[in-house]
Amino acid sequence: MSEPIPGFRFYPTEEELVSFYLYHKLRAQHDDIDLVIPVVDVYQHDPWQLPGESGVLCRGDAEQWFFFVPRQEREARGGRPTRITPAGYWKATGSPGYIYSSDNRVIGLKKTMVFYKGRSPNVQKTKWKMNEYRAIEEERPGTPVAAAAVGSVAIPKVRYEYSLCRVYVVSGNFRAFDRRPLAITEGSIGGCPGADRQGEYEDQSAERIPNEPSTSANATWDWTQLMNN
Repeated sequence: MSEPIPGFRFYPTEEELVSFYLYHKLRAQHDDIDLVIPVVDVYQHDPWQLPGESGVLCRGDAEQWFFFVPRQEREARGGRPTRITPAGYWKATGSPGYIYSSDNRVIGLKKTMVFYKGRSPNVQKTKWKMNEYRAIEEERPGTPVAAAAVGSVAIPKVRYEYSLCRVYVVSGNFRAFDRRPLAITEGSIGGCPGADRQGEYEDQSAERIPNEPSTSANATWDWTQLMNN
């Protein structure tokens, strides 16, 4: 494809981000997936530099960009991740939320962060925000961990090798392509889920976070406690 198709947008749902893109990255499947979502240490860059690091399908997008972020070395040793950039830092806001599959299974966790420019005490809150997604997988029956599970409840496993981050700017306005008629068919181009999909995010950080676990067995775990770092 030498030139972008007019009106084309890469706009995956949160389920697609976790269940397709992040899962395939963690399982080392589809080597060309980095052309869509590249591996970038977002904390080595200030947010306004990240659009230039984005994947092929997001280049030229003025609103959001996606990246796979590898686990930091200090985090692998059990420490807290560093979210300081050259010109400021990312700070978590709100409570972590669940990402659900279409069949109502919890498949991931989501944390929302806001970028602050400067250093304490002279900091300025910006309009840059980031959603960090981590995948959750259940231990398959027959594994030692699953065998140790109590009853029939599956053991959740949060995958930390990579997270998937969506960086965007809060504009306060509806995007032009959000105002398209609902009758427009959602679909995909080139086998990439989420291509040319209408806007579904802004902002889902409070979406479907239950006061009590849902009726599915795997929701008996409070995974949000695993994202308090």
